Amino acid sequence: MYAIIKIFTSAIIIGVITEVARRFPTQGGLIAALPIVSLLSLIWLNVQGEQVQTLSKFAYGVVLGIPGTVIMLLIIGVALQHSIHLVTSIGLGIIGWLVYIFAQDLVVKHLF
Repeated sequence: MYAIIKIFTSAIIIGVITEVARRFPTQGGLIAALPIVSLLSLIWLNVQGEQVQTLSKFAYGVVLGIPGTVIMLLIIGVALQHSIHLVTSIGLGIIGWLVYIFAQDLVVKHLF
């Protein structure tokens, strides 16, 4: 039952954000950048009885993912401004994200 509620709630939120973005692109981007998914995930994990340690590790993982996401979105934005097709732009952004995450993982493992 939780899975159906989670899917339905998530779909509504995504639908609302895309409708706002369609009418007001900058504001839609700002709303999409809000930690909606992170907060929803923390809530769902808590509702399902996950321990505080799991929630804490999840939150830390989100923080580690922020720079990679910023890099990915910057690459996509620059590629689109240079008239590169959307799918190719997304592919380039994902490659940039993967390179960053791989490098970050090496650094984090080396430091800790």
